[in-house]
Amino acid sequence: MTTDDSSTPVTSNPDSERARISQRVGAIQPSATLAVDATAKALKAAGRPVIGFGAGEPDFPTPQHIVDAAIEAAQDPSTHRYSATGGLPELRSALAEAFSSTTGLEIEPAQVLVTNGGKQAVFQTFATLLDPGDEVLLPAPYWTTYPEAIRQAGAVEVPVLAGADQGYIPTVDQLEEARTERTRVLVLCSPSNPTGAVLTPEQVAEIGRWALEHGIWVVTDEIYHALTYEGMPFTSVLKAVPELAETTVLLGGVAKSFAMTGWRVGWMVGPADVIKAAGNLQSHLTSHVNNIAQRAALAALTGPSEPVEQMREAFDRRRRLIVEKLSAVPGFTVPTPTGAFYVFPDVSGALGREIRGKKVTTSTELATVILEEAEVAAVPGEAFGAPGHLRFSYALADDDIVEGIDRVAALLSE
Repeated sequence: MTTDDSSTPVTSNPDSERARISQRVGAIQPSATLAVDATAKALKAAGRPVIGFGAGEPDFPTPQHIVDAAIEAAQDPSTHRYSATGGLPELRSALAEAFSSTTGLEIEPAQVLVTNGGKQAVFQTFATLLDPGDEVLLPAPYWTTYPEAIRQAGAVEVPVLAGADQGYIPTVDQLEEARTERTRVLVLCSPSNPTGAVLTPEQVAEIGRWALEHGIWVVTDEIYHALTYEGMPFTSVLKAVPELAETTVLLGGVAKSFAMTGWRVGWMVGPADVIKAAGNLQSHLTSHVNNIAQRAALAALTGPSEPVEQMREAFDRRRRLIVEKLSAVPGFTVPTPTGAFYVFPDVSGALGREIRGKKVTTSTELATVILEEAEVAAVPGEAFGAPGHLRFSYALADDDIVEGIDRVAALLSE
């Protein structure tokens, strides 16, 4: 406390001396995909006939046997209490068994950590592996959360852009050019959000061997592993290069394949020491995942596979439909995705013009015009490190796909 010339006490104001929000948190950008989805839902609530292609969320209900398992769990008093931070033992065992099957390695339950959705798995993995100044090779287009999570760990993302001309898949030569002595981690996401691209077994092996040669950790997001099409196989990097077992963390969750986005169950799978350290972090951050949701996830993993296959077949039909419709939009170049439920057209041919009196020079401006004039919501490529593109999710009804893309085509044909 100080005084002025009249001896009146003056209390210092901490907010006048520094920002109210920390630099670390203040630098975080909101999720572009969730922002687009929220805008679309707000407009629909206001009575506008908006069709939203923004959110990566299946439009199917969670399969009934999973819901039934959750109801049964809710009535079991044992689920009403704290449980182990790492996850219910039976769920960790089921996950260890599943990953032993997909990787060909012997995965132990101690190598599994159950998290509150896939995003917590992403944040905890980077927090566990990275120190300030470390660099992360991030193939672009990339999911919007990766760079934010990397920065929160004090590290630096190094985007490696692969365009439509190479199927949105980076080459080893590109990765090598971006590598420095500070490179610590390589991120893989196959099938990809936002592009729907899937690495072939040969590409996975080539990239994996390169990472092994240079002592680089691999963080591989496999949440869309069950959603591939046209006979394209999913290949885990540990199946292709088992020698990476001590320097790889696999990420996933029940959200996409089982239509369980709201249940918030994800996981990390990796070396036991990494999983233990991440579990220590989680013990202070959120403790364990909701027990009822964990029991539902167990039912998803161990129950019948027919509902998952039925959803995959529906996504495949919608995939072919939206590619056909988007390919007819003036200025759009549309690579055919073979996984996930996204299509990522290059829209540079639709830029540099006026649309209903509005100058459109970027994909962000194009997305804004499409939303305002055609009442269709898509996510601009800038959010994914790939300007000149738009992401359309086809996790919505066939009729909405047809109506929405027809609106875009009509607008850009004027």
